[in-house]
Amino acid sequence: QVQLVESGGGLAQPGRSLRLSCAASGFTFSNYAMSWARQAPGKGLEWVSGIYSDGSDTYYADSVKGRFTISRDNAKSTVYLQMNSLKPEDTAQYYCAKDSPTVVAGRWTPSYDYWGQGTEVTVSS
Repeated sequence: QVQLVESGGGLAQPGRSLRLSCAASGFTFSNYAMSWARQAPGKGLEWVSGIYSDGSDTYYADSVKGRFTISRDNAKSTVYLQMNSLKPEDTAQYYCAKDSPTVVAGRWTPSYDYWGQGTEVTVSS
């Protein structure tokens, strides 16, 4: 069965960095786009970033563009999210998701197939 296991969350001070990882199993990882999404306390799910199956292109929400970088290692069936210059508003539960997106005119519209249990990120001084 499909499993997505996130790790790497924790407490970080504003301006610092964290790197999230998501280990995938149960499907042919290299055939699928992947996304990261987040849910802040009391708010809805927000798509953060997506990456094509071969890693050839990446997309970001405006709220994280220039600060976050998504990448993947298909040999390890793992997707990463490097988060730099963290802000308190980045505080959320972060999820990786197997995605079947629609990409039109540079806009990624996610369609999640599966997601993991999430990893918590808290940005606070």
